[in-house]
Amino acid sequence: MMVDLDPSGQVTQKEPDRAQRQYLNYAFYKLDPMFRRLPRAEQAELKAELQAAIEGWTDAPAPKGLIQRTYSTVGTRSECDFMLWRIAFDLADFQEAQARVNRARMGGYLSQPHNYVSMQKRSQYVNRIDGSGHGLELLPGQGSYLFVYPFVKTRAWYDLSPHSRQGMMDEHIYASGPFKGIRLNTSYSYGIDDQEFIVAFDSEYPQEFVDLVGRLRYTEASLYTLSDTPMFSCIKKDVAGILNDLA
Repeated sequence: MMVDLDPSGQVTQKEPDRAQRQYLNYAFYKLDPMFRRLPRAEQAELKAELQAAIEGWTDAPAPKGLIQRTYSTVGTRSECDFMLWRIAFDLADFQEAQARVNRARMGGYLSQPHNYVSMQKRSQYVNRIDGSGHGLELLPGQGSYLFVYPFVKTRAWYDLSPHSRQGMMDEHIYASGPFKGIRLNTSYSYGIDDQEFIVAFDSEYPQEFVDLVGRLRYTEASLYTLSDTPMFSCIKKDVAGILNDLA
């Protein structure tokens, strides 16, 4: 199947795609150091309450399709301590997830320095590759590490012809080919958040990810990157392990 060279419908005037899609939320949290000055018994009580609030979000009926993966950023990022990767078919479910955190007493000691929202859809550049699954098949949190960052292209990128963009992305895909230990989840934020994409690389091998990003710097498509920071190195942990990192 060839790539869709008219994804916006400007030429063919095709009907909008209204199929149900998954939304993604990358919510980063920072603990107020004042929490660590509380008595240990009180800390334990508040942590248990917050753990129940976070874990209880996925106790919804199966058709809701709620997915949550949890990561610590203690020691890898200074302005945040942990990240909750949530996936749902309704943006309102993210509100409910955050409301549960807000209602927990420990929520009063948490701030959110970063919060990103995006949507899953098939990539227009790789769906011509039979069985590729890129941009459609989402298997979150398979590796011990998740590398996440918001991504914005330059306006000049969108002024290029579809064939020019496809050629650059073919090079990009080819350059990524040897890095078999990295799984890419790209999602789209046009109109629903400040960035254009959220890129999340799932892996067991941080060293391989460093080499991959270094190689991609030499591709032509990288000339059209406007912004790809901040970058977050997230370590997969259960909620109890995350809270133990905090205090």
